Amino acid sequence: MARVSTRPRLVLTEEEKKHLDQLRQSRTAAFRDVQRAQILWRYHAGETVTQIARALKMTRKSVLKWIDKSLQVGAKVGMKDTPHKPREAVITDDAKAWVVHLACCKPKELGYAAELWTRSALARHVRKHAAQAGYPALAKAAKATVQRILDAQVLRPHKVTYYLERRDPNFLSKMKEVLLVYQEVALQNEAVLNGVAQPIVITVSVDEKPGVQAIGNTAPDLPPVARKYSTVARDHEYIRYGTWSILAALDLHDGHVTARVEESHSSVEFIALLQDLDAHYPPNCTIRLVMDNHSSHISKETRAYLATRPNRFKYVLTPTHGSWLNIVETLFGKMTRTFLKGIRVRSKQELKERILLGIAEINEMPVVHRWKAFEALEAEG
Repeated sequence: MARVSTRPRLVLTEEEKKHLDQLRQSRTAAFRDVQRAQILWRYHAGETVTQIARALKMTRKSVLKWIDKSLQVGAKVGMKDTPHKPREAVITDDAKAWVVHLACCKPKELGYAAELWTRSALARHVRKHAAQAGYPALAKAAKATVQRILDAQVLRPHKVTYYLERRDPNFLSKMKEVLLVYQEVALQNEAVLNGVAQPIVITVSVDEKPGVQAIGNTAPDLPPVARKYSTVARDHEYIRYGTWSILAALDLHDGHVTARVEESHSSVEFIALLQDLDAHYPPNCTIRLVMDNHSSHISKETRAYLATRPNRFKYVLTPTHGSWLNIVETLFGKMTRTFLKGIRVRSKQELKERILLGIAEINEMPVVHRWKAFEALEAEG
């Protein structure tokens, strides 16, 4: 036979009944308030603590907490949380500083195999060594605790951002030389628009884009279907046929592109590009080449060819690791966006033909590429 409860019944006024009935059915009130109202309403209606706990999927202890409190001070006050002072922080500033120090070290420096921390690995290390380091409050620190400490300092030791080390001691002076050339080209182009004759120094930006892959499909692409398939469908497997190198020279005055697609980009291919430029431009002008310090540009073979064309070519070299100063990089970006991205071919030769076709299309509607950021010319050094 079930034991009869000795706990007194909850007596409610009409106002309290109305308040509890509305609150227990509310869809907008806080969940905790609705739950407490259901506990008191059910207990007032005669349900046992066990029945209430089972119906609301709570523990008996939680149900009894609100019943006993309401029996002591009344339903309206008994439903509210008891005010309390927040505890003082257990994790001191020194302990947090220790965690930050660990995050700023590499795991390998502390005997681990990893190069970078994961948040879980850092939390495990903190828990393992907290007591020994004199911070026992961190002995049970969860990953979330460590994450909050790192967030307060805006630290993300699991991520990497890249920077470019300036290894050229003359980086600034070389950069300024390139920017002065671009500034001169801008003035020349403006003068031509005002009726001045074409300049006798033609400036072209030269570089190579190696490793352009010839990739073929193993199954045909499936085209989009209106209202059914919004994108092209492509089999995830593919065939590699090889790679090409694109050697390109971008005219900074009219946007014309002189280019070659070759197996490699050695001195032989670079000399062939110089010969193409020599044939394209009038014989009485100087061709000024803005390019990097690649070995093929200054090799013995290249210099031997240049000796046969004295005063025809003039070099302006970008600083080491300063390829971003070369405007032709924007041309390669345009090639990637317009016809190289996602390209699929049936042979390596087809890729070459389509690259040359894409360059011909660019030359049908040439765009003058301009450099606009000249603030560095005002920098000291």
